[in-house]
Amino acid sequence: SSGINAEWSLRPGIKIYPLPHMYVVKDLVPDMTHFFEQYASVQPWLQRDTEIDYGKEQLHQTVKEREKLDGLYECILCACCSTSCPSYWWNSDKYLGPAVLLQSYRWLADSRDHKTKERLEKLADPFSVYRCHTIMNCTKTCPKGLNPGKAIAEIKKLMAKTL
Repeated sequence: SSGINAEWSLRPGIKIYPLPHMYVVKDLVPDMTHFFEQYASVQPWLQRDTEIDYGKEQLHQTVKEREKLDGLYECILCACCSTSCPSYWWNSDKYLGPAVLLQSYRWLADSRDHKTKERLEKLADPFSVYRCHTIMNCTKTCPKGLNPGKAIAEIKKLMAKTL
């Protein structure tokens, strides 16, 4: 046996499959290397114009600024949304996909981050964002009930306004 079993059955009538359109490493474990490389490409960390002494200074936000992050930071990077997206199936080499774009927007929406223009410029090509055709499979499949489609629409609005 090859050690690869791409289908499991918990009980009669219930089957579990690995994430679609990803290579299976073993059993139900997909190779998520490319997915996490795409995630790293959006630099998912706070970026500021000035240095800050972390642990000594606080970066305050208003309640409204903080509320903008609701529905974004809860993403667990499970890739269910990306692997349910036909645009990602066809263009995963260039289209970042719903999960990565949701995370990208998480930093674009953060009032403490100062690199909005630079972040948007990195997304300004025909594929990174604009392969989303609002099919909305991403939102239907998210186990956390998040809305990556809305985050992608917000990125498109920001790009139209900023670039």
